[in-house]
Amino acid sequence: MGHIGQNVELDDPAMVHDSALLYGKVYIGPGASIWPNVVTRAEVYEIRIGARSNIQDFVMIHVGNSTPTIVGEDCSITHHVTLHGCEIGDRCLIGINATIMDGAKIGANSIVAGHSIVTENAEFPENAIIAGIPAKQVGTRDCGAANLKNAQFYEMNARNYAEGRDRLSPEQTNALAKIFGAK
Repeated sequence: MGHIGQNVELDDPAMVHDSALLYGKVYIGPGASIWPNVVTRAEVYEIRIGARSNIQDFVMIHVGNSTPTIVGEDCSITHHVTLHGCEIGDRCLIGINATIMDGAKIGANSIVAGHSIVTENAEFPENAIIAGIPAKQVGTRDCGAANLKNAQFYEMNARNYAEGRDRLSPEQTNALAKIFGAK
């Protein structure tokens, strides 16, 4: 495993990649996955990663000046995202290279588009589609089911990686097709 600080609590995660750097008071929930080159820093306050959430390659998570960083359950925090002292509701997908700043709150079942910048103290309701610089709500749709499917795929994939396999078995491929509704 990568660097796991003395205040990090691992609650049966699916995987923590060897290159991850986890510092400060950090909680990683059951079935969650921490992918290559993730960095978390929680010198004050805390970082909480909910059950089955995936924190993908090159994500940076830090606490704010006066706020923790909380990621709900079944979330996908995609490649190169920065989370800084914010709250992400359950079943959210945060797109590639998005930034979410101190005090911001993203409601459950939402999507933040890639490259968006959610500014300090911005709040968005459940089922929001959020995009832009600065980010604004551009639509409303319950994305919870789709976001959950993505999180389920990452949990399956993470368990494979933890067991030394980087490809899905034929049985897992069939199960994945059912998750995503393929015929």
